[in-house]
Amino acid sequence: MKFFSFSFLIFCLSATFAQAACYADYKAKQDNPLRLHYGVTEVRGDCSVATAEAQLRDALARDGWQLLNVLGVFDESGLEERRDSAGEFYLRY
Repeated sequence: MKFFSFSFLIFCLSATFAQAACYADYKAKQDNPLRLHYGVTEVRGDCSVATAEAQLRDALARDGWQLLNVLGVFDESGLEERRDSAGEFYLRY
């Protein structure tokens, strides 16, 4: 039984580590006065535009922002090139 438990633990840990990091870049707005921002966020779960949209809508709305669109998803190799453009909204949401 100990072998099964240990093997199962190793399997679970390897599955967790095998999941690649996923990020998305997006555009959002506020009204009155009109403000726009570009941001980058980490996507948890399925690495897809749909998942990013679902996560961002509520998070942005809490701060009075409306999601305009998710531009795309990417892995960690695309993070640094977007850091300056995202500014204060880099991994904020």
